[in-house]
Amino acid sequence: MEGVLFPKGVVERREGLKEYRSRGGYQALEKALRELSPEKLIQEINDSGLRGRGGAGFPTGKKWAFTRECAEQPHYVILNGGEDEPGSKKDRLLMENLPHLLIEGVVLTSYAIGARKAYLYINQDYAAARQSLAQALDEAKEAGFWGERILGHDVSLEISFVSAPTTYVAGEDSASLEVIEGKPALPRQKPPFPATVGLFGKPTVVNNVETLANVAPIVARGAKWYRSFGTADSPGTMIFSLGEEINKPGIYELPFGTSLEFLIENCGGGLKGEKKIKAIMPGGPSSAFLPGDRIDVPLDHNSVREAGSSIGCGVVRLVSEGTCIVEETLRIADFFAAESCGQCPACRMETNMLAMILKKVQQGEGGPPILDQFSKVISFNKGKGFCNLINMPGPPIESALRLFRSDFEYHLANGKCPET
Repeated sequence: MEGVLFPKGVVERREGLKEYRSRGGYQALEKALRELSPEKLIQEINDSGLRGRGGAGFPTGKKWAFTRECAEQPHYVILNGGEDEPGSKKDRLLMENLPHLLIEGVVLTSYAIGARKAYLYINQDYAAARQSLAQALDEAKEAGFWGERILGHDVSLEISFVSAPTTYVAGEDSASLEVIEGKPALPRQKPPFPATVGLFGKPTVVNNVETLANVAPIVARGAKWYRSFGTADSPGTMIFSLGEEINKPGIYELPFGTSLEFLIENCGGGLKGEKKIKAIMPGGPSSAFLPGDRIDVPLDHNSVREAGSSIGCGVVRLVSEGTCIVEETLRIADFFAAESCGQCPACRMETNMLAMILKKVQQGEGGPPILDQFSKVISFNKGKGFCNLINMPGPPIESALRLFRSDFEYHLANGKCPET
């Protein structure tokens, strides 16, 4: 991993309390309790421009302010480590190797919004991450960084673990509330949003692991320092994931605004076998395809959106020349059909229908008119689900049809992939 928030040498092994303290760990918490009111702490996060790293990119300070301003008590904080995005392992790595950075982020967030209870919501398959965090919690509590009267101040916090099911929707913020309340991992209808009506009906901040990893460095060094990285609209850095199709797969921390080309070529060493890039998915399976020649696109929210896609949680997928986009798109549609929780009839029907239509195209059935059915299904059901999964198959399918229509037409004419 490159970058400054998560130094390369640090993330190659689990960092204990002594090592974390040696590089300034928990100084942000000490500073906040000594010098900053909760309101000033939230303002610092607002000024930094920190945006959520779970996919939506919502301003973190604004979310905190919504909860802080709610008179309803108690308030809660949830660290969302229910990571189940295909290709994403950034949260797992942070939890395993930088547990104290996350704990400090959780305590600072709790102080900011007035929470006395926080939950670490961890993918149930991440045994090493939970063990690392549990050990760090013991170390931090003994040192007085959480628990009763933190560092002698009139601030207390209880922290508990909850296991997140290994389903895609279990990582959705309102689904985490349901799991913590002892219910199935099913998203809630919104509004209201968790920030105002969350866990047990009380105001709750749910933040992604990577989001909370940014909090302590911002508080310690200031919003101006944080804004020295990235762009005006997307300050700071982000962790990007590269898959096995790359010569050097892994995760890389880079300032927002870094080009896709730098990530792919300089960090990842390009596609294996010196293949050319046919298509790029810059934000995981729910992002629209970009043509392979758009490696010049800067990796920030505005630039990727203007190019026609989204940055999501930073999972960059490359499709090589010679790969059939129909097969790629069918794989994505099958994933969303399988991961739909089923509680919203519109989502259940749409995801299955899109996969079924793609299967017909793959087999050469339906003729050219069948391609018009995709937009009809997508537009009819848009926004009708409790969560955003109902909207997720749309961007990859519609962009695939727009950019690589010849692959679909070849399948319809021949019942097989184009010759490579």
